Amino acid sequence: MRILLVEDDLRVASVMKSMLVRRGYQVEHAATAKAAVEAAPCDLVLLDLSLPDGDGIDVCRALRTRDDNLAIIAVTARSDERDKVNGFRVGADDYVVKPFSMAELQLRIEALLRRAARGVAARQTREIGPLRIDFTAREVTVDAKPVSLTRKEFDILASLARQPGVAVTRERILLDVWQTTWSGRHTLEVHIASLRAKLGHPDLVRTVRGVGYRLQAE
Repeated sequence: MRILLVEDDLRVASVMKSMLVRRGYQVEHAATAKAAVEAAPCDLVLLDLSLPDGDGIDVCRALRTRDDNLAIIAVTARSDERDKVNGFRVGADDYVVKPFSMAELQLRIEALLRRAARGVAARQTREIGPLRIDFTAREVTVDAKPVSLTRKEFDILASLARQPGVAVTRERILLDVWQTTWSGRHTLEVHIASLRAKLGHPDLVRTVRGVGYRLQAE
């Protein structure tokens, strides 16, 4: 799960990023409005509304315009009701007022992601080049031909397919598929090799050196 943390206070950002990483999230930090708008695609944004080069409300509007499915939580010291109303109007899904506890923020993140997951499940299928994945039926076809995968192979493919074109760390895949990072690198490599062979398109699943793997999106 990739989180974009938009926070201009570097001390606060460092603490939040450290806590989020310990909870298993991949976190990118942006300290300005410009950096936030130009950041790589992510699953969820934690957005401070008071930024040095612009208003977070405008950043929220820009991010929402670009991706209607993006989860956005405003995390700000602005407690005025008008600010909250404006935040929701431009696309924020939730609004957390500083100071807050990380336990509360974690619960809000989980609740928001559960709602997002239900929306993804409703979509049921995803097509990436010659690859078609039916998440509900757990069926895969390549060039319109069925491919028989083991449960673990399908789960690895599904983990990569959530973010086509984005590098997914080995640790993230292990957590998604085995619910632990202790299964080991060799175990994952064996399953990846088998998955590539069955898909018949070796370039579909690419190794990102020092990071993990990426499902190549044309």
